[in-house]
Amino acid sequence: MACRFRCEDAVRKSGGRSESVMIKEAMAADWLGSVVSINCGESLGVYQGRVSAVDQVSQTISLTRPFHNGVKCLVPEVTFRAGDIAELKILEIPGADDNGQCGDFQQNDRGILSIGCQGDASQNGTGRLLRKPVSSAPQNIPRRTDTKCQDVAISPQQHLCSKSYVDRHMESLSQSKGFRRRHNSWSSSSRHPNQVTPKKSGVKNGPMKNKDDECFGDDIEEIPDTDFDFEGNLALFDKAAVFEEIETFERKSGTRSRGTPNERSARYRHDENILESEPIVYRRITVPQASKEFCTDSGLVVPSISYELHKKLLLVAEKHGLTLERRLEMTGICASQMALSLLGGPNRLNPKNIHQRPTVALLCGPHVKGAQGISCGRHLSNHDVDIILFLPNFVKMLESITNELSLFGNTHGQQVSSVKDLPDTPVDLVINCLDCHENAYLRDQPWYKAAVDWANRNRAPVLSLDPPVSEAEQGIEAKWSLSLGLPLGLGERAGRLYLCDIGIPQKVFQEVGINYHSPFGCKFVIPLHST
Repeated sequence: MACRFRCEDAVRKSGGRSESVMIKEAMAADWLGSVVSINCGESLGVYQGRVSAVDQVSQTISLTRPFHNGVKCLVPEVTFRAGDIAELKILEIPGADDNGQCGDFQQNDRGILSIGCQGDASQNGTGRLLRKPVSSAPQNIPRRTDTKCQDVAISPQQHLCSKSYVDRHMESLSQSKGFRRRHNSWSSSSRHPNQVTPKKSGVKNGPMKNKDDECFGDDIEEIPDTDFDFEGNLALFDKAAVFEEIETFERKSGTRSRGTPNERSARYRHDENILESEPIVYRRITVPQASKEFCTDSGLVVPSISYELHKKLLLVAEKHGLTLERRLEMTGICASQMALSLLGGPNRLNPKNIHQRPTVALLCGPHVKGAQGISCGRHLSNHDVDIILFLPNFVKMLESITNELSLFGNTHGQQVSSVKDLPDTPVDLVINCLDCHENAYLRDQPWYKAAVDWANRNRAPVLSLDPPVSEAEQGIEAKWSLSLGLPLGLGERAGRLYLCDIGIPQKVFQEVGINYHSPFGCKFVIPLHST
């Protein structure tokens, strides 16, 4: 047998030492570099590694670069006693061939660990296998790529003795076996500088390709130990010099300059136009005499007009075809849109929130403003708003009020003629259409005083439609006021002022002496701010 012949040759070269001792040492040397798995029981677990030393005297075996339960150990080498090993499996034999050049770990009756050839295990009487009997006939060992795990039982005892050897063992082992360094995180010099990985020649591209070589190949560069200094590297970049070089190149080549850091272009908001056109004119509406000026969200100036000029504007518009019915419909639509926004808009009025339908109280008088309020109530009722319309009984009413009441009667709105029929609990919104520019005697009527007293006690926000200029004529203090066409010179009692477009053409404004340009843009109702 080849293993026995090598052992005998080693004994002859020793020159005087015991033949049995030399044979055991030669056999132990043949197992260096083998990959084994050592089971130390449930408490200590399983270790895998490559055999680096077998001591026959102290009955120990050492593994280099060990793994404990699949996790790499922090120590480069671990040493086990024979009594601590419950089971040992040979995973890989270096240089195994078909001539029976192999051996097996054995344990005699006294618990002594020995290594010998399979062909001599039954002849020398120094070892006894526990897992299975070994025949004296020579046996073929499969090649490296076809080697299966070989199981050998050692001892049921479960204790571990770890020992770290000095660097000279690792250096001699790497020189004798031709080890190479693996480029991965476990083998970086900052963690374990003495860890190495054996290079398996002949199986790099074979079917049993090593997992480490597959994940961490030779072409991967060494991972740096220190982090990259981004701030320091960025400080080396001279932005001014680079921009100057770009500007010089573009100036010579005739291309458009992109600018330097000292020449920054103006920044625009998301709603500003980048292309410069004509200069913006904010005062595009001029009137013969303005007592007060307002401005829109865009900065456009909207001057106020007197009630006499407002009345003249409506008369001229009616001559041009903008009849009272058209104005009532347009005013009702704009007022209802503003009221829907004040009530919560889509957050309040949606199919999933029908159990919280808003309630609006309309207080109307026997005049055109009352007809505007009735038109607004009809549109709100069409949008699933609960409407309570207050209008006292009169012997004679305007035709416009009669027509609006006829249309309102086709809705689900409720009409009352007494203040006692108004709700006692607060409503969501009160729309005031009681005050009028003319007929100031209505303020002395009992129904008017009762309606004003109810509105002030209800504690609901008030929206006034086209309130009069004089604050003395405004019995109910409003939170919002809606003016028609152009605003009047209203005071603080009118609350926050809004302006609605009732469809008056531009030529009608010019005919009454007003230079007009629409400030509404894409809306029909816009807020106005005091200047």
